[in-house]
Amino acid sequence: MMKQIGLLMATVAVGVMATTATAGAAEFNLRWGHYLGKGPFLEIEEDFAAQIAKRTGGRVNINITYSGGLGKGNEVLTLAGRGAIDMASAAPGYYAQQLHFWKAFQIPFVFKTPKQAMNVLAKSLAEFPVYKQEMDKMNVNWLFQQPLGIYFLTGPSSDCETVAGLKGKKLRSFGGDVPKAHAAIGAVPVSISPVKVYEALQRGTIDYSFLNAGNIQQYKLYEPGKYSCGPIMAITGHNVVIGKKTWNRLPKDIQDIFADQSKKTHAKYLAWLESFESSAVANIEKAGGVFKAFPTSELNKWKAAAPDLLTAWEKDINKKRGDTMASKVAKRWRELTK
Repeated sequence: MMKQIGLLMATVAVGVMATTATAGAAEFNLRWGHYLGKGPFLEIEEDFAAQIAKRTGGRVNINITYSGGLGKGNEVLTLAGRGAIDMASAAPGYYAQQLHFWKAFQIPFVFKTPKQAMNVLAKSLAEFPVYKQEMDKMNVNWLFQQPLGIYFLTGPSSDCETVAGLKGKKLRSFGGDVPKAHAAIGAVPVSISPVKVYEALQRGTIDYSFLNAGNIQQYKLYEPGKYSCGPIMAITGHNVVIGKKTWNRLPKDIQDIFADQSKKTHAKYLAWLESFESSAVANIEKAGGVFKAFPTSELNKWKAAAPDLLTAWEKDINKKRGDTMASKVAKRWRELTK
C-alpha cells in the first residue's frame, strides 16, 4: 500500500514538474542573426530582447547569435526575409543593390554628427514611404536603427592625421560609397567586416581600420593599432528587422509590444551613444591607445577631393527607377543638414 502511494505521489510530482516546465516555456523562440561580435557596444540590443521577454511575460524568447553565426553581414537580412531566421541586424551598405534609399544613410560626408544622421533618418521614414517599401520587398519589418559614433582611422602609425599621410595606405572600407571616398585621396580601400579587422591590422592586410570608438574598444583594435585619427565622418549604423513570416505568426498584442519597444529602444540608443562613445575613448586611452585630431583643414581637403556622392547617388537612383524620387529625398536631406 505504501509503495502504491509512493508511486502515485511520484507520478503527481512528475506531472506537476512537466506542467510547470510547459508553463514556463516560451511560446515563441526567435533566432536573431547578428553580423557583429558580442560586446558592450550592443548592450542596447540585448536590452531590447530582455524587454520583449519581460513585457510578454516570457511568451517570447529572443536568442541573439553573434559574429555571423547565423549568416554573414550580407546574408542575414535576406535570411530573415526568407524565414530561415527570425530577426537580423544588417548594415544597409551590405545590401546596396536592394536598399537603394537606405544605403544613402551610409554615404560619407553628408552628416556632421550621429545625432544629425539619426534625425534625418527619422524625418525620412516619416515623409517618404519608399523606405518602408524597400523593407517590404526584402520581406521584413523594420524595428529600429543602431546609431554609430564618429569614425576614426586606427593603425600602428600616426601618419593618419593628414590626407598626404593616407596616400597609398590600405584602409578598411565597406559598402559602395566609402571606397570612393578613400580612393579619392589616393588610399587603397579594402572591404572587410569588423570582426576581421583585428587580424587584418596584425597581418598588415590593412594599414588602418575605419570604425567608431565603440567598435575600436569592442575589438581591442588599439592593440594592433595604437593610433586613432579623427573624427572623419558620421553615418547611421545597422537596421534591426524582423521577418514578415515571423511577424505574422505573432499575436496582435505581441506585435504591439514589439512596435512600442522598438520606438523606445530607437530613442534610447541615441541617448546612450554619446556617453558610451566618450567612455570608449577614455577606456581606449587607459589601455594605451592614442587619439590624434584629424584637423578641419585636412578634412576639408578630403571633402574637396571626394566626388559629390549624394548627387551621384541621386542621379544613379533616378536613372534606375525612372523617376525623381531620389531628387526629392536628396533635396530634403540638404535642407535638414544645411
